[in-house]
Amino acid sequence: MKIALGSDHNAYNMKEEIKKYINELGHVVEDFGCYSCEAVDYPDVAFKVAQDIVENKYDRGILLCGTGLGVSIAANKVPGVRAAVCHDTYSAERAQKSNNAQILTMGAQVIGIEHAKKVVEAYLNSEYNGGRSAHKVEKINEKERQFLKGACS
Repeated sequence: MKIALGSDHNAYNMKEEIKKYINELGHVVEDFGCYSCEAVDYPDVAFKVAQDIVENKYDRGILLCGTGLGVSIAANKVPGVRAAVCHDTYSAERAQKSNNAQILTMGAQVIGIEHAKKVVEAYLNSEYNGGRSAHKVEKINEKERQFLKGACS
Protein backbone atom coordinates (compact mmCIF):
# COMPACT_ATOMS: atom_id res chain seq x y z
CA MET A 1 0.00 0.00 0.00
CA LYS A 2 0.97 3.62 -0.46
CA ILE A 3 0.76 5.44 2.87
CA ALA A 4 0.70 9.21 3.42
CA LEU A 5 2.31 10.07 6.78
CA GLY A 6 2.41 13.40 8.54
CA SER A 7 2.85 15.00 11.94
CA ASP A 8 3.32 18.19 13.81
CA HIS A 9 6.43 18.94 15.87
CA ASN A 10 4.98 17.28 18.98
CA ALA A 11 5.00 13.94 17.16
CA TYR A 12 8.08 14.35 14.97
CA ASN A 13 10.10 11.64 16.74
CA MET A 14 7.19 9.20 16.64
CA LYS A 15 6.62 9.93 12.95
CA GLU A 16 10.22 9.09 12.15
CA GLU A 17 9.92 5.72 13.92
CA ILE A 18 6.52 4.96 12.37
CA LYS A 19 7.94 5.78 8.92
CA LYS A 20 10.68 3.17 9.36
CA TYR A 21 8.17 0.65 10.65
CA ILE A 22 5.77 1.12 7.73
CA ASN A 23 8.68 0.47 5.38
CA GLU A 24 9.60 -2.66 7.36
CA LEU A 25 6.02 -3.88 6.88
CA GLY A 26 6.58 -3.63 3.12
CA HIS A 27 4.53 -0.53 2.38
CA VAL A 28 5.57 2.61 0.54
CA VAL A 29 5.43 5.73 2.71
CA GLU A 30 5.42 9.39 1.72
CA ASP A 31 6.47 11.83 4.45
CA PHE A 32 4.35 15.00 4.45
CA GLY A 33 6.30 16.57 7.31
CA CYS A 34 7.07 18.01 9.59
CA TYR A 35 10.78 17.56 9.11
CA SER A 36 12.17 18.66 12.49
CA CYS A 37 11.08 19.50 16.03
CA GLU A 38 10.55 23.11 14.98
CA ALA A 39 6.95 24.22 15.57
CA VAL A 40 4.46 23.82 12.71
CA ASP A 41 0.69 24.14 12.48
CA TYR A 42 -0.81 20.65 12.38
CA PRO A 43 -3.80 21.65 10.21
CA ASP A 44 -1.48 22.40 7.30
CA VAL A 45 -0.07 18.87 7.34
CA ALA A 46 -3.46 17.25 8.00
CA PHE A 47 -5.20 19.12 5.17
CA LYS A 48 -2.55 18.09 2.65
CA VAL A 49 -2.64 14.40 3.63
CA ALA A 50 -6.45 14.40 3.65
CA GLN A 51 -6.68 16.08 0.25
CA ASP A 52 -4.29 13.56 -1.30
CA ILE A 53 -6.29 10.71 0.24
CA VAL A 54 -9.52 12.06 -1.32
CA GLU A 55 -7.73 12.36 -4.65
CA ASN A 56 -6.72 8.67 -4.35
CA LYS A 57 -3.01 9.45 -4.48
CA TYR A 58 -2.51 7.21 -1.43
CA ASP A 59 -4.29 4.15 -0.11
CA ARG A 60 -4.27 5.25 3.53
CA GLY A 61 -3.02 8.06 5.72
CA ILE A 62 -1.55 8.26 9.19
CA LEU A 63 -1.42 11.56 11.06
CA LEU A 64 0.23 12.26 14.38
CA CYS A 65 0.19 15.17 16.80
CA GLY A 66 0.34 15.50 20.57
CA THR A 67 -3.06 13.91 21.18
CA GLY A 68 -4.18 12.75 17.73
CA LEU A 69 -7.27 14.91 18.16
CA GLY A 70 -6.18 18.05 16.33
CA VAL A 71 -5.06 16.26 13.19
CA SER A 72 -8.23 14.18 13.23
CA ILE A 73 -10.47 17.23 13.47
CA ALA A 74 -8.52 19.00 10.72
CA ALA A 75 -8.48 15.99 8.37
CA ASN A 76 -12.20 15.42 8.86
CA LYS A 77 -12.88 18.93 7.51
CA VAL A 78 -11.84 17.73 4.05
CA PRO A 79 -14.98 16.39 2.35
CA GLY A 80 -14.85 12.67 1.81
CA VAL A 81 -12.41 11.92 4.61
CA ARG A 82 -13.01 9.70 7.60
CA ALA A 83 -10.13 10.08 10.06
CA ALA A 84 -10.22 8.10 13.30
CA VAL A 85 -8.29 8.66 16.51
CA CYS A 86 -7.10 5.24 17.72
CA HIS A 87 -4.81 4.40 20.58
CA ASP A 88 -5.49 0.66 20.73
CA THR A 89 -5.37 -2.15 18.19
CA TYR A 90 -9.06 -3.04 18.39
CA SER A 91 -10.19 0.51 17.58
CA ALA A 92 -7.65 0.73 14.76
CA GLU A 93 -8.95 -2.51 13.27
CA ARG A 94 -12.58 -1.43 13.61
CA ALA A 95 -11.84 2.04 12.18
CA GLN A 96 -11.05 0.31 8.93
CA LYS A 97 -13.29 -2.77 9.02
CA SER A 98 -16.47 -1.01 10.17
CA ASN A 99 -15.97 2.64 9.23
CA ASN A 100 -13.71 2.56 6.18
CA ALA A 101 -11.53 5.23 7.80
CA GLN A 102 -8.89 6.25 5.31
CA ILE A 103 -6.79 8.02 7.95
CA LEU A 104 -5.56 6.81 11.33
CA THR A 105 -4.57 9.46 13.86
CA MET A 106 -2.63 9.01 17.08
CA GLY A 107 -1.12 11.13 19.83
CA ALA A 108 2.58 10.96 20.60
CA GLN A 109 1.92 12.29 24.09
CA VAL A 110 -0.75 9.62 24.66
CA ILE A 111 0.93 6.36 23.66
CA GLY A 112 4.48 5.13 23.28
CA ILE A 113 6.20 4.35 20.02
CA GLU A 114 6.18 0.56 20.41
CA HIS A 115 2.47 0.51 21.12
CA ALA A 116 1.86 2.93 18.24
CA LYS A 117 3.58 0.47 15.90
CA LYS A 118 1.11 -2.24 16.94
CA VAL A 119 -1.80 0.15 16.33
CA VAL A 120 -0.43 1.02 12.87
CA GLU A 121 0.01 -2.64 12.01
CA ALA A 122 -3.55 -3.49 13.11
CA TYR A 123 -4.89 -0.61 11.00
CA LEU A 124 -2.88 -1.47 7.89
CA ASN A 125 -3.75 -5.18 8.13
CA SER A 126 -7.49 -4.48 8.25
CA GLU A 127 -9.79 -4.08 5.27
CA TYR A 128 -13.22 -2.51 5.03
CA ASN A 129 -15.72 -5.31 4.63
CA GLY A 130 -18.96 -3.32 4.37
CA GLY A 131 -21.39 -5.82 5.78
CA ARG A 132 -23.60 -4.56 8.58
CA SER A 133 -21.73 -1.26 8.68
CA ALA A 134 -22.06 -0.37 4.99
CA HIS A 135 -25.40 1.41 5.39
CA LYS A 136 -24.02 3.41 8.34
CA VAL A 137 -21.01 4.58 6.36
CA GLU A 138 -23.33 5.47 3.49
CA LYS A 139 -25.52 7.53 5.86
CA ILE A 140 -22.44 9.52 6.85
CA ASN A 141 -21.53 10.03 3.18
CA GLU A 142 -25.07 11.10 2.31
CA LYS A 143 -25.22 13.65 5.14
CA GLU A 144 -21.91 15.08 3.99
CA ARG A 145 -23.26 15.38 0.43
CA GLN A 146 -26.37 17.16 1.76
CA PHE A 147 -24.28 19.68 3.68
CA LEU A 148 -22.00 20.28 0.70
CA LYS A 149 -24.98 20.77 -1.62
CA GLY A 150 -26.49 23.28 0.83
CA ALA A 151 -23.20 25.15 1.08
CA CYS A 152 -23.15 25.71 -2.67
CA SER A 153 -26.76 26.88 -2.95
